[in-house]
Amino acid sequence: MALFLVRHGKNLSKDKDPDQGLSEQGIYEINQMATIVKKSGIHISRIDHSVKTRAFQTAGIFASALEPEGGLNEISGLNPLDDVTTLADTINCKEDVMLVGHLPFMERLAAYLITGTTDNRVFKFQNSGILCLDKDTDNRPWVIRWALVPDIKI
Repeated sequence: MALFLVRHGKNLSKDKDPDQGLSEQGIYEINQMATIVKKSGIHISRIDHSVKTRAFQTAGIFASALEPEGGLNEISGLNPLDDVTTLADTINCKEDVMLVGHLPFMERLAAYLITGTTDNRVFKFQNSGILCLDKDTDNRPWVIRWALVPDIKI
């Protein structure tokens, strides 16, 4: 089972778009990432996203490329300051799921799944970044399988 954690693409500022939808660069980068994931032959069962416009748009681009049989689903619990433990308890280890959300939630969720606490950051998400986690059984912690970011910054 794989869990794909995705931070939404770069968004417009509130003064340009009150809903803070994706910018042109954000759309471009998400399309690049979706193309790479599709060409890699990665299978996604479903894509869940937060209620915010930029996450919905990001998830939609991935859904168009990957065509998950479980579709695209707006769910609660993925907003920036939501409690990661609530969502973590609902993750089904039997299917490959992509979650599209925001900071600091995504970094806190990754930390919690890998270390059991939200205090120790294990991955620094960039906009449009993907972190793939893997879990073999229900009683083992998650591990990082791979990560993909649009810009490698040293």
